Amino acid sequence: MSHKLQSEVPVPIDERAIRFAYVGCGFMAQNVHLPNFSSLNDCALRALAENRAELGAKVAQRFSVPKVYQDHRELLADAEIDAVGLSADYAQQGEIAADLLRAGKHVFMEKPMAVSVHQAERILRAAEEGNSRLMVGYMKRYDPGNRLVREVIRKWREETSKGKLLFARSHGFCGDWLAELDKTQMIRTDEPIKPSSPDELLPTWLPVEFRERYIAYLQQYTHNVNLLRFFLDIGRREEIAIRKVDLDGDGYTGIVALQLGGVRCVIESARTKFHTWEEHTQVYFEGGWIHAWPKGPFAKPQYSDVEIYEGPERAGYQYPIPKASSVWHYREEAAHFLSCLKNGAPFDSSGEDALLDVWTFEEIYKKHIGIAP
Repeated sequence: MSHKLQSEVPVPIDERAIRFAYVGCGFMAQNVHLPNFSSLNDCALRALAENRAELGAKVAQRFSVPKVYQDHRELLADAEIDAVGLSADYAQQGEIAADLLRAGKHVFMEKPMAVSVHQAERILRAAEEGNSRLMVGYMKRYDPGNRLVREVIRKWREETSKGKLLFARSHGFCGDWLAELDKTQMIRTDEPIKPSSPDELLPTWLPVEFRERYIAYLQQYTHNVNLLRFFLDIGRREEIAIRKVDLDGDGYTGIVALQLGGVRCVIESARTKFHTWEEHTQVYFEGGWIHAWPKGPFAKPQYSDVEIYEGPERAGYQYPIPKASSVWHYREEAAHFLSCLKNGAPFDSSGEDALLDVWTFEEIYKKHIGIAP
């Protein structure tokens, strides 16, 4: 299937603030996206959509939002809304995004973009039909430490003085990701959450018994695949090859070996009971390495600590601090979304690019369950 790259047809918006709405009033909305978007000068938060009426009304009051809808489809006809943010059930949020995009609303959505390639492609078709743009919230790409890592990798590859790029390792053993945000003054109600029906959205080849495991692995480790692609500048399907998948019966814990642009990479995954967050990425050249490890996902400010080893001439370590070290990567991605809408620049985490992550996870799981060689 062929898609226009969204960057080929930028649709800049004039100098006024972006008239913004948000769909979903749960954990990510209240603790991350609503505080960030509402704090930015380029954003005018005009509406919320939440099918739990009491929750929607209370969250709207907290963030001084004038309009509340109980169904995202009511937003489609709201001419006052330019763009919509979205965080919902992993499968259903893609369907909501497609409705909004088809109606001409630009969309910022939480990852994963979709739970299958066929759902992702349908979302991108909706963007084409609505002449609208989609950005996926891969916040790690907006971490100043990670952006510094990519600069160093690019520099070393261009200079060639560090020799061949040998190996990249992404270690993600997780642990406590909430950092007590579940104990904040988050608004809760006893209204039931509307159940979703993701079956028809999942890959047709995926056996029923693997569905929950597949979604759990996809929603967490899509970050790791996406960050490796970001570091190594991988943007085409032909550059990705899955070599070995060794996951436990939980479909989550283990090792995946793949090649990205000819570079051997490993993703190490596990469920743990650690009291802190256990994650780091290391990229090795013949003459040195770059090592980045983030704080917990919701730590503020958020920038990955970076270690650079150069040898044998220098044979020493550097611990550079990114210039923009006081920022929060979640707020940076929100600002990036608004900025690109205003100036027509391409997103650093577009829907078109995110399709590669969805495809990669389908290929990983095909190997895991034994239907791909």
